[in-house]
Amino acid sequence: MRKEEKPQNDVIVATNHPVRAAQKRRKFPFDLSGDPGANNCSLSIRDARKRDSGSYYFQLVRGAEVKYSFRRSLLTVNVTALTWTPDIYIKEPLASGSGSHLTCSLPGACDWATPPTISWMGAAPDASAASNSSEILLTPRPQDHGTDLTFRVTFPRAGVSTEWTLQLNVSYAPRNLAIGISRGNCTELKYLGNGSSLPVLEGESLCLVCVVDSTPPATLSWARRGRTLSPSQPWNPGVLQLPRVESGHEGEFTCGAQHLWGSVHGSLHLSVQSELGGGKTPRGRGCSGPGEGRGPLTHLLPPRRPPEAAGSLLLLGG
Repeated sequence: MRKEEKPQNDVIVATNHPVRAAQKRRKFPFDLSGDPGANNCSLSIRDARKRDSGSYYFQLVRGAEVKYSFRRSLLTVNVTALTWTPDIYIKEPLASGSGSHLTCSLPGACDWATPPTISWMGAAPDASAASNSSEILLTPRPQDHGTDLTFRVTFPRAGVSTEWTLQLNVSYAPRNLAIGISRGNCTELKYLGNGSSLPVLEGESLCLVCVVDSTPPATLSWARRGRTLSPSQPWNPGVLQLPRVESGHEGEFTCGAQHLWGSVHGSLHLSVQSELGGGKTPRGRGCSGPGEGRGPLTHLLPPRRPPEAAGSLLLLGG
């Protein structure tokens, strides 16, 4: 019985009497789980709501007569808000392209009279596909790294729900390697395509920066002619500085990204040029011809012939 202010207003919440059970004014989440005939009057409370908080007592009725009443020995029920949050367990580390089982549980949950509704929500394609299951098989992609995965448990009869959100940490091989160049102090970068050729002036200051997308971060290194170069910044091995470009820097520079899940490489060819007569002339190509746009030409005039050589002809033969 639920105790009200006046005894005549007390409400039956659970009974094994069929007539009185039919007279119940509303459905309570209480059931007599025991057998009174076997001296077991255990009471079960399931799918409780806040409105079910109150004081309850037990009474024994035979016929129309109340044999025993424990209205002074009350059972106090206090229904609090649902504060439990689910736990998500990842059985295998999350790696791009590999399946991993994720299991969610709700600590402290008993056997519910009404099974809860379970849902997974997230950017990963397998998340929304899982329906009413506490375990999913997730095959993440690189773009799923850093996204949220939410597990929600809803108790429809109680009208409450709880959820837990996990940020995915997905390992994936290096991708999108790019090489940037800056003429000076490595502040303003211009990214070039793999295998590009860069003309650079001899004596110029040049900064080469290699970047790549991977999780965890890949190990970067620069190499030239098969020899690994010492990084200009030990804390940032992707940066290679050439304070003063020399003719010996002509050739290919290669950036490598090493990772647990694979490796990638990118290259840049430096074409070193020198200044001649105020213009830029590629080394080893000589002077530019007319109209080639290589800078001003130097015209060589024949020297004046000495008087004694006037009218004479000098033949050079082999």
